[in-house]
Amino acid sequence: MAQLIRGAFAQSFFIPKPLLTEENLPDQTGRVHIVTGGYAGIGKELSSILYRHNAVIYIAGRNEDKAANAIEEIKTRNPDSKGRLEFLSLDLSDLTTIKAALETFCSREKRLDVLVNNAGVMMCPKGSKGKQGHELQLATNCLGPFLFTKGLIPILNETALTSSPGAVRVIWPSSITANMLSPNGGIKLGDDDAPQISSSQSTNYGQSKAANNFYAAEFSRRYGGNGILSVSFNPGNLATELARHLGPVDLLTAKLISHPARLGAYTELYAGWSPDIKMEDGGIFVIPWGRRGNDILRPDLRRAIEESKTNEKSIPRRFWEWSDMETAQYA
Repeated sequence: MAQLIRGAFAQSFFIPKPLLTEENLPDQTGRVHIVTGGYAGIGKELSSILYRHNAVIYIAGRNEDKAANAIEEIKTRNPDSKGRLEFLSLDLSDLTTIKAALETFCSREKRLDVLVNNAGVMMCPKGSKGKQGHELQLATNCLGPFLFTKGLIPILNETALTSSPGAVRVIWPSSITANMLSPNGGIKLGDDDAPQISSSQSTNYGQSKAANNFYAAEFSRRYGGNGILSVSFNPGNLATELARHLGPVDLLTAKLISHPARLGAYTELYAGWSPDIKMEDGGIFVIPWGRRGNDILRPDLRRAIEESKTNEKSIPRRFWEWSDMETAQYA
């Protein structure tokens, strides 16, 4: 418990200044990025930073009007950019939309340098489900991004062939709640390896965030040899739309410890673009506002990730395989 408290404190208060910001990010001319949920909160802030440095950014999400407004705002903020902003229609809670999004992107682009799995939902009303009937946090935070990421592996592989090691990346959003709220082992799997849904939405949310730590580690194990770097991150406690489903007391608490969304974008920037992270660091956990945080992961989560390197029955491997089977018909 003392370690959890220290870890929560380290991710919430007296956080060191970010190492990578819009002030020292190298030019991104010619590089292509996808930011899911890139029209709000930290996704919009990250997209603005990248666009300022001449990147091509696909803002992926289901709300085209929000995306159009965000794109106009980002262009206004950065009038001298030579980059490009595009909307990509994608609903992570509906697996039937993933294939069309992949086809659209791959018909337009020949490379993908960084995939930012930024979008997510938190503490949805009890009983909320995705289009295919999965608990909504599991659908939106896990299965949708998993299927989308798997579909992008061919173009990520091609890009890695002509890029420096570690330049091509996939980053996965975890949270402090992976430590605080997930069940023992990170994910509670049933006999069929399906994640068990709790009566507590906070437990379900924590489980979905621990799942992204596991996705990052397992992706690294499977595809790191292809030159793709996979990293998970906790963006930080931030004032964004993500908290919209919290009750009054939890919402007040969240506001008291929240930081501006821009700082969360720096966490993502470090995870996706920092030269400090090398190929041998695949699967690491990044914490605010861009630091290595493996040592503050809960011991059982660290143990599960370590076991997954050699044990095919480990929770991360079993969850990956279940995710693969559960989404196969929509690939």
